[in-house]
Amino acid sequence: MILEYLPKTIRSGFAAMALAAAAIAAAAPVLANDLLVAPTRVVLNGSRGTEVILNNIGTEEATYRISLELRRMTPDGGLEEVELPNDSEEAALGMIRYAPRRVVLPPNQPQAIRIGVRAPQGLADGEYRVHMLFRAIPRPRPVTSEAESQGEGFQIRLVPVYGVTIPIIIRHGNLTATAAIANPRIVEENGVQGIGFDLSRQGDRSVYGEIIVSRPGVDVPLARARGIAVYSEIGSRSVILPVSEEFQGNLAGPIRIQYREPDSAGGGLIAETEGVLR
Repeated sequence: MILEYLPKTIRSGFAAMALAAAAIAAAAPVLANDLLVAPTRVVLNGSRGTEVILNNIGTEEATYRISLELRRMTPDGGLEEVELPNDSEEAALGMIRYAPRRVVLPPNQPQAIRIGVRAPQGLADGEYRVHMLFRAIPRPRPVTSEAESQGEGFQIRLVPVYGVTIPIIIRHGNLTATAAIANPRIVEENGVQGIGFDLSRQGDRSVYGEIIVSRPGVDVPLARARGIAVYSEIGSRSVILPVSEEFQGNLAGPIRIQYREPDSAGGGLIAETEGVLR
């Protein structure tokens, strides 16, 4: 199981989407199978490096392997693995330096992963991105007496492997980007309603922030989600946000959708639109 700290359009129902959005909005670090990772997004400007902190909050010692991989954003906001890297992706892989690449963590023991960037001479201005994968290495388990009591025969034991990926973004040069929101709509699946819209991007870098959907005269947002990105390889993506039970069946009417920078970046307004849901 690989968890990516990026909201995606959920293709299997709004219930799963609501759980994912709630988990993302709850806290900045991301947690998977007792591994806590923070921060969940790294942006490197220039040659100065940074650190990512891993923490094993489980009750047993755990081993993790750290590696880099390439992923591309799809028009529905998902991330797919890259089989044939282009020149920009190859350059991104070659620029990142990190250590250690394998860690053994006792319970409640943090570990810093040092990350640096080395841009080659003549690198073209632009945004480059890799994804850092933290994958758990399963602990060896002895054969149990229960398995032995089942008699002779071929036996298979499936052990789930958990992992977390976070984006590492390298920005080289003076890059800018703008965003726009269009086509707000009610989306319904299996009798459950959500709010959908199109989020577009222009410029030479990605955009990233928080979406807030509100209604005039209503104090509580209809929907809210952090960590919404449009990466530089696409010009637009669709976004679908779950709404709480109190708004189900009562979404029709005027709304305002705001796309804001994270609080850590000042919370400035990136894009905004008003519309009427029908």
